[in-house]
Amino acid sequence: MKLKTTALIILSLVLFLVQSTMAQPRAELKKVTESVYSYLAVPGGTPGNAFSANAGIIIGKDAVLIVDTLTSAGEAEAFMADIKKITNKPVRYVVNTHFHLDHALGNSYFADKGITIIGHAKCRDAIITNGSQFLETPDMFGLPADFWKETRTVSPDITFEREMLIDLGNLTVKLIHSGIKSHTAGSVIVHVPEQNVLFTGDILFTDFHPYLAEGDLPGWEKNLNFISALNVKNIIPGHGPLSTNKDIEAMKTYLTIFDKNAKELSAKEKDIEKLTSAMLKVLPKLSNGDFIVSMNLGGRYLIKSEK
Repeated sequence: MKLKTTALIILSLVLFLVQSTMAQPRAELKKVTESVYSYLAVPGGTPGNAFSANAGIIIGKDAVLIVDTLTSAGEAEAFMADIKKITNKPVRYVVNTHFHLDHALGNSYFADKGITIIGHAKCRDAIITNGSQFLETPDMFGLPADFWKETRTVSPDITFEREMLIDLGNLTVKLIHSGIKSHTAGSVIVHVPEQNVLFTGDILFTDFHPYLAEGDLPGWEKNLNFISALNVKNIIPGHGPLSTNKDIEAMKTYLTIFDKNAKELSAKEKDIEKLTSAMLKVLPKLSNGDFIVSMNLGGRYLIKSEK
């Protein structure tokens, strides 16, 4: 069961990347406000952004802060080229919203340029623990063998526990951890109050099936409520289009539907393909990330049912 589950997940990732890269142009940073740009709703497998992550930048009078670094040093280099098209101000900070490969494996490119990397203490621990495993198994993520040839894992230089303020010159950026585990134990949000903008990292997926396998679902809902209470106009999710509080409510509903049906269906059906098909019939219809449903079932529900 475990080998079959892993094989299906790898096949799903390969198909996702191959199909979505056909004639796909590179993504471009989109303007959100005068001081904030981000990749948004990037099609899966787009050159320079293999897993559709919404990395972005915040531009102050004196400096630029980067939110997340994509999946490799090569993707990070292309990201920096896009940044230079927008501003010539110095990039001084990188913030990792969490440790997952599509948000933090580009760190080494920026570290080599002397840029300070910041993240939650648990994010740092997770990069140290898991980073080399990512790099050693590109096939597990549907990636070519040489994808991480120029990439190494680099963890944050500076960590925090609950909140950190960064002054970019006339613009303050707030890094916040709610104190409760959500998508990961070290997932943080990046708030720019003066611009009415919030980067959620993967605490929020919009029109994109979320990766749930290691998340804490009750804690995740509390984090979504925390974000909603901030009442921010421009919410940049970890994956998907520019969002609002309406999308937060949709995410909460999705988590409830997924957990309830996955528990019920996996108690009866152990075949990952049949289970995925059944789940897709009851889940909200989303534009992206169907392959992640299999990952969630195999990594969270089928494993539990086999114990």
